[in-house]
Amino acid sequence: MSARLKALGQAVQRLRAALDVSETDLSRDATIQRFEFCFELAWKNIQEKAHSEGLSCVSPRTCLKTAFKAGWIDDEAGWLAMLEDRNRTVHTYDEELAKAIYARIVNYLPLLESLVHKLTE
Repeated sequence: MSARLKALGQAVQRLRAALDVSETDLSRDATIQRFEFCFELAWKNIQEKAHSEGLSCVSPRTCLKTAFKAGWIDDEAGWLAMLEDRNRTVHTYDEELAKAIYARIVNYLPLLESLVHKLTE
């Protein structure tokens, strides 16, 4: 297992722990930050895996499409929604948007966990 994949597994566990805490402004912000970190590690792990198999992907979107075609992710639409939410959290901060994205992160957790499992196989 690569160091990057190990880091993703640990980050996903920390995201799960953040979601287990009662929602406050601070826990919501921390959860969103952990979500962003998980997403970055996820697409970079996909990029690394693709490269090791002679495939090319240079952006998060192209890496997600590559991962779907390769069978490393099952829910392409869910991952693309995750990408959009990650882009929204990185480039803007609006409390209502943060609350909406926070509510969706629980749906992204199984996608991240599944990716870790598939890349670890």
